[in-house]
Amino acid sequence: MSAVLAGMPKTDMSKAVAPAMTKAIAPSRGGRPWTFYVLATLFASYVIALYGPMFCIYILSFQDIRGGLVFPMKGHSLHWFVDLFTQVRTGDVKGSFDRSIKLAVIVTIITVVVSFLAGLGFRRRFRGDTFVFYMTIGSLVAPGLVLGLGTGLLFQALGLNASWYTSALGAQLSWTLPFGVLVMFAVMSRFNHVWEEAAYDLGASRWQSIWLVMIPVLAPGLVAVALFGFTLSYDEFARSLQTAGSLNTLPLEIWSMTLNVTSPSLYALGTVTTIVSFIVIGASLGAIVLIQKKRGSAAKG
Repeated sequence: MSAVLAGMPKTDMSKAVAPAMTKAIAPSRGGRPWTFYVLATLFASYVIALYGPMFCIYILSFQDIRGGLVFPMKGHSLHWFVDLFTQVRTGDVKGSFDRSIKLAVIVTIITVVVSFLAGLGFRRRFRGDTFVFYMTIGSLVAPGLVLGLGTGLLFQALGLNASWYTSALGAQLSWTLPFGVLVMFAVMSRFNHVWEEAAYDLGASRWQSIWLVMIPVLAPGLVAVALFGFTLSYDEFARSLQTAGSLNTLPLEIWSMTLNVTSPSLYALGTVTTIVSFIVIGASLGAIVLIQKKRGSAAKG
């Protein structure tokens, strides 16, 4: 077939190939090509496989006291959410949740500050900048369990006790800082240096130009870095397994509950953590929208 097409003139070849191509992308009776429905079916299957188990957990968490771990549901109530924070047998949910929130806030603050300073430092080339950059993001290629194990062994060799606010903090920063630095580099590359020079011309000092010019302009990017830092820390398991010490963070507490809890309270805990994640994401997106609106109103004024 290819030999026949090769010997044909270009005009005849186009006439021979065109009907086949037209048939392949011809609209169906509904006005869309058949490939649209194939791809739509594949996408719908992907979404169901991705979010179906999550919605099953959410639904099963709203059962009454007779509820089990599988369908069909047995009644509807908030019993397992109340049980989650009152019954000792479900684990140290309050303490682990408190530790995870505090740890995520600390990680977020350090990630934002260090990423912003790194963005300022890499605005100009310096000797060894390539080496420093690859050392900064090198921890991304290290397996989380291996890095957490190495951090725990280092603290043990130094005679220090592993805890969520020391060793776990360092292990999680090795995960959040590379993402924060990469995001800040992308944001900093779009910063117009003319604004900074205009501030200098108006008599602003170095710190005034950073505080009054750079930070307001880069605020959406800083919010994005903060969102990365909080969500990555709040949900981190591998790097916290060997570094959190005797007091679990929330992901570790959920993992330990899967070994001994056989009630829908585990599903209720998953629902609560998801709600917290969506609240943080919504607050971050809302902050970005408010910043953009304020910036647009200032430009109109």
